[in-house]
Formats: sequence, C-alpha cells, structure tokens
Amino acid sequence: MASSTKYIFITGGVTSSLGKGIIAASLAKLLQARGFSVTIQKFDPYLNIDPGTLNPYEHGECYVTEDGAETDLDLGHYERFLNKPTSQANNVTTGRIYNNVITKERKGEFLGKTVQVIPHITDEIKRNFFKLGEDGKYDVIITEIGGCVGDIESLPFIEAVRQAKWEIGANNFLVVHLTLIPYLAAAKELKTKPTQHSVKQLLEAGIQPDILVCRTEHPLPLEVKKKLSLFCNVELNSVIEAMDAETIYDVPLLMKKEKLDERVMSKLKLNAKNKAELDQWKDFLGRLKNPTQETNIALVGKYVSLPDAYKSIIEAFVHAGAAVECKVHLHLISSEEINSENIAKKLESMDGILVAPGFGERGLEGKIETVKFARENNIPFFGICLGMQVAVIEYARNVLGLIDANSTEMDSFTPHPVIALMEEQKNLELMGGTMRLGSYPCELKKGSKASQAYGKQKIQERHRHRYEFNNHFLKQFEENGMMPTGFNPDTDLVEIMEIKDHPWFVGVQFHPEYKSTVLNPHPLFVRFISATLENKKIK
Repeated sequence: MASSTKYIFITGGVTSSLGKGIIAASLAKLLQARGFSVTIQKFDPYLNIDPGTLNPYEHGECYVTEDGAETDLDLGHYERFLNKPTSQANNVTTGRIYNNVITKERKGEFLGKTVQVIPHITDEIKRNFFKLGEDGKYDVIITEIGGCVGDIESLPFIEAVRQAKWEIGANNFLVVHLTLIPYLAAAKELKTKPTQHSVKQLLEAGIQPDILVCRTEHPLPLEVKKKLSLFCNVELNSVIEAMDAETIYDVPLLMKKEKLDERVMSKLKLNAKNKAELDQWKDFLGRLKNPTQETNIALVGKYVSLPDAYKSIIEAFVHAGAAVECKVHLHLISSEEINSENIAKKLESMDGILVAPGFGERGLEGKIETVKFARENNIPFFGICLGMQVAVIEYARNVLGLIDANSTEMDSFTPHPVIALMEEQKNLELMGGTMRLGSYPCELKKGSKASQAYGKQKIQERHRHRYEFNNHFLKQFEENGMMPTGFNPDTDLVEIMEIKDHPWFVGVQFHPEYKSTVLNPHPLFVRFISATLENKKIK
C-alpha cells in the first residue's frame, strides 16, 4: 500500500493512566505548529461499541463529536490541543471492530471461510487505522492504542500495528512507546526494569519501539538513559524524559524541549515548514499561570469523586479562566450530600454555581436545592443539560406553584411534566448511540445573556440527551420571568432558559464544554466567570 501519509502509533506499558492521550496531543500540537496537517485517533480495547453506555466512574466522561459520535474522553484532549474537530472515525473500540466483522460474516462476505482474529479482525483494525488517511488530507496520523502492552484485549491491535509497518513502508511508520520509570524512595533509585519488561513484551509481539517516552517524577540522569537505550534497543537521543508537569498544557513545551518532534521528523524524513514557535500557546500559559483575580465556583454533580467524569467542563474553566486572567477555584460538590439544612454552609462562600449534566434520579433533589439557593441568593448560575432541566423543575415548583413538577425521566406519572421525553425517543429499545447526539443549530434572542456572550444570533452546539423542555408550559414560564432565549430553528425546541431579574442565570440544553479549546475558550464559560467576578464586587 503506497502512502504519502505518515503513521505514528503510541503504545503504553507498565501501567494505564500514564497520559498517552496527552503525549499524543502534545506531539500533534508540535507537528501542527511546524506546518503539518495532523489528526489523532484512539483505539480502545474494550468490547463496548462506544463509551456511551459506560458509567462515568468506569471510564470518565463520554465525549461527543460534531458528527454525534460518543467517544473516549481523550478525543476531548485532541480537540482542545489541536483546535480541530474530530469525528466518528477518530475513536474505534474492539466492540466496533468485532461488530463490523460479525456483520460481514452474517452477510456472507467471507465466502464460507473460517473467520479468525488473524487475518479478519486484524484486517478490520488496519482498515480503520488507514481510513482517515485515504483522502490525503493529513500529513501525519497519530494513533493511540488504549490499555497496556500485554493486555489480552490489546493483542489484536498490537498485531495489527506490526502488520501495518509492512503495508505502509518503514519510512512511513513510527512507534512511540510511553512507559513509567518508578522511583523507589527507600533505595533512592530510579528503576528501569519495568520499562525493559514492557519493551520486551512489545518485541515479543514483533514491534521495535522507535522512541521511548519515559514518565517520571525525577529527572532521568544520563546513565539511566544510556541503560534504557542499551537494553531497549533504542537510540540514546530517542529516550525522552516526560517529567510530571504543573499542568497538562505545559507538556507540548516540555516535549519540544526534549526534541520529541525533531526525533519524529528525523525518523519519518519529514521536512518542517515552520519553526515550532507556539507563541499563542505560550501566551495562554502566561495568562493561566499569572492570574490577576480569582473566583470560587461550585460544580455540583453526582460523579464528583472522579473528576474525569467532568473533564471537559473542568478544562473549559481552565481555558475561560485564562482568557480573563482569573484563577478559577473549582469546588466539586456531590449533589447527594446537599439538602435544605446544609446547603447554606456548603454554598454561601461560592461566587458562582454550575449544576452539571447527568442521568437518572440519584442526587436530583440536591441539585434542585442548589438551583433554588443560587436563584434566591442572586449567585451567578450556569446549568448544563440536566442542569438546565433541573433549573426548569425548580422554577416550576417554587415560582409557578406546580408542586409536583418533574421530568418524566424521574417520574413518569408527574402531573406537570415540564421536562419530557422527545417524541422520537419514546419507542426505542437500544440505549447506545440513540440519544440526540452531535451538533445542532440554535437561534438566540437579541439582548439575552446568551446572545451577549456569543456576540451573534446563530450558533451551533453539541448535544447528548433524550429529554427536552416541554413547550406546553412555555407561556407559563415566560409570564413568570423565566425566558426561553435559544431555540432550535428546525424543531422549535427550547435550548436555553434564562431568568430575567438575576445577575446571571443561564441554563443550556446542549454541552458547551465540548467546544472549548485552548485557543478558543467557550464564550458562555468566559461570561459566567466574568459574571462571578462582577457579582463579587457588588457583594
């Protein structure tokens, strides 16, 4: 297979959560800064078709792309670093691979052959490896292989990587292996043996890593690098130190200092079009690290014990905080622990309150109490997806006097279904990939807080939900001061609700956090943070 596209595969060893996604995104950022067209894809070894049905405690948040794919949270990092949208093709799971192969087998496409892992599963994996490169749009495609080398689930992917080298040619193929160099405090020593074993497992699978990226809490002395080079069969200048960083946004600059991009370009015979200056990136980091003001914001949700469940929201606050040179102190508070007795104690010191997205009844009453507290105490409020729906339920109960108002998700027999199931969702049996997903248009009302934030009337935002504001109650809400300020122009569904006489009270049905990037912080997050700062001055 002739190809002008270069393929970089990133594998991991020793332990998971080493940061393959951040290394992949950082390398892509450096290559992008040098003038190359780059994209990143993630291959996940689990058998789910996609992460859409996974509990956030299992796998962190489910990220949604423009085209409506429910994907791994690493795709969020890819978009935040590269400032480019990803798609369905950028995230593939073992489940999807096997599903595709079994579907073909059922259709008789293998002409009676015995269907096996090799070649049928590995061929399907390779087809997905190369899919993004078919139209010649990208100079470099970086593929992150999830999990660890040696995992049973990863074996077909590793084998497909081995085969890919000979199909695309050695000059178009590179393996970066990310590994851990643990420090034994008792011995006061960095240990290379876990990395040696990890590379040995790769070699047994027929893959020689070209570059080693070594996660470490301590600088790697030259003798340690030499040892790694000798035992792992890697050139000395291709042993890259990846020290723990103050923020993930430091990693591209640390990798540049370690010359990771130069090693990659040298091995792939790529000629840089630019110097990797990263001026805007450095400017962002300067503002991030030198804030001139600060604010305290409560993030109220039910998955707060795992911050990765709200990864995109947390990062959106980082981007928007840097934009207004403000340090955002984010306080993750479990909605299950909030009640009318303790709410003042938990929230009175907050300058702003965000009620997070989620599904199901657990923690709902705590969220309703939270909205009430923000509304009655004039604290800037931001509700996202379920957060917006909770704001509607709270207003219906406590302002409109509809005591038993609820969402039909929580109470199918509520007499006041102010939030109800979308018509097209009513007879669905399958849970995966069947919500309203991906990018939809929204038209904003002039003069609204939302339109002031965006600075325009027509926007596109990403969705992930089944339930909507029930338009039967629209007039009642408008007459009592809660205003619909964003509508889907095609369906007339309400996308944004605001309270008129409040410093800043905005609930949105979509997920603005998915579109926030380092270079384009989301306007709603920027305005929300600004509103908390303005409100502090008044207090």
